[in-house]
Amino acid sequence: MAIKKSLARQSHFLGTKIRNLRKRNGLTLEELSSRCIKLDAEYGPSVSYLSMIERGKRMPREEMLEVIATVFQKKPEWFLDDAAEAQDITPNKGSRGGIKGMPLEPSFLFSNEILQIAIPEMLAQTGTTGRQFAHLLIRAHQEHHQNHFPDLERAAEEVGLKKMPLHVDDLIEISESRGLKISWFTRLPKNEKMANLGNKVVTSYFKPPRTVYINNILKKNTTRLKYELAVHIGHNVLHNSDGQKNIMVAGEQTQYDTEKTINPSSNQLDAQDILHAWRDFECSFFAAALLCPKVPFRQLLDQYGYEIDICKKIEVSEAVVMRRMTGVSSYPHWHYFDAYGEGKLKAVYRGNGIPLPWGNMTIAHDPCKHWSVFRMLQNQDEGTAAQFSILSENGVAKIYCCESIKVFDLNKASHVLCTGIDLNPAIEAQGHDAVSLVNELQQVCISNGGSSKIPLKIRKILLSVARVLNINWITRGIEQEAQLICVRGAVCPRKPSCYCEKST
Repeated sequence: MAIKKSLARQSHFLGTKIRNLRKRNGLTLEELSSRCIKLDAEYGPSVSYLSMIERGKRMPREEMLEVIATVFQKKPEWFLDDAAEAQDITPNKGSRGGIKGMPLEPSFLFSNEILQIAIPEMLAQTGTTGRQFAHLLIRAHQEHHQNHFPDLERAAEEVGLKKMPLHVDDLIEISESRGLKISWFTRLPKNEKMANLGNKVVTSYFKPPRTVYINNILKKNTTRLKYELAVHIGHNVLHNSDGQKNIMVAGEQTQYDTEKTINPSSNQLDAQDILHAWRDFECSFFAAALLCPKVPFRQLLDQYGYEIDICKKIEVSEAVVMRRMTGVSSYPHWHYFDAYGEGKLKAVYRGNGIPLPWGNMTIAHDPCKHWSVFRMLQNQDEGTAAQFSILSENGVAKIYCCESIKVFDLNKASHVLCTGIDLNPAIEAQGHDAVSLVNELQQVCISNGGSSKIPLKIRKILLSVARVLNINWITRGIEQEAQLICVRGAVCPRKPSCYCEKST
């Protein structure tokens, strides 16, 4: 056997490779163990031992590795570090959302103990707050589950009885039935630490044991009032109103920006940061599920072709409708951005794994100006805009369609909401070669300086896809020029590069 005796020094990717091979072949741990034992009862791994091998907790003997290699028709040497190809060690997510990850190997470097030492140091050196890091973790969790959280859905349905629309009076009645007291304020008490927020508008907050304080300005904004009431009901239902709920503000600050304003030195990974951020997410998801219960809301989307202005029919904001459709649609490949100017993403969801046009922690100095969110930020027109975009990722071109709208928050700050889908899977589902189609459209756009009307042959295919998905703004987007976009200006696909032109 060609494997050296120092197997442990050459097998840092072994567990990842076995796990990826098993999943690619559609095998469960039980099935793989059974096949190994059938080949060699003495050296075939049990289910529990196989699981530990995949997680890097155990190292198989050479004889056991030979058995596993035989099942997959590989040479034992293939499982060692020297034969590590990127596709072999990239975690296999199956059909789940988000972007591709990286293997956390060698496992001893990514142990809980080492990470607990390294992560706080990393945050301190980069200026990342613990709360920002918590939001990254939560977003990854959300994308991993493709925005599906049945337990939160059920909790909201039990309270709201799947009624849609719920009116302000309904929400106040639910609040009071759960023992919550609603108190209105015009100015924050001076003894509240929230007063440090300066000119930011505090819209509501909770104080133990049972009082929800709501800003009087929400009486003139029904959609925002309903959402914030629903959030506080969620805090009561999910967490039994346990402890002080983080405040809600209007403006371009995110919740973790608010925390940083209150405590500028909070770049430590405090357990409370994780807890509060997680509760914010759960309460926000609950609120959307309460106001837009899954089955009735999906039926409404189907009836009106996923038009954003159905928000007026159920008295909720555009943001609630656009975020919610990513979770209730039967098509899983969605993304959602809530973007302020100067490169601030207040909210992100990437069930289709689309790269970010900029981050939500630092400002990107060379973002691609052709993303729909950037174009809409610079656009003074009202209403919505649909756009087809072609973006290359690791040499593979993908086609996206999105709908964007500019809105104003209670602090009169404008921001752009954008929801979109990855169309490659839908094109493949109709029996077409998505890669060839997108490559053809990409070349047409390159030949025309970066944007182009969609050729008739491709238009027909996209129209067919739009009808199957029943999304009206895809049809509208087909009538506009498709745009080449990139993640950063340094990799602009346009010829000549628009950033080279800018620099000259």
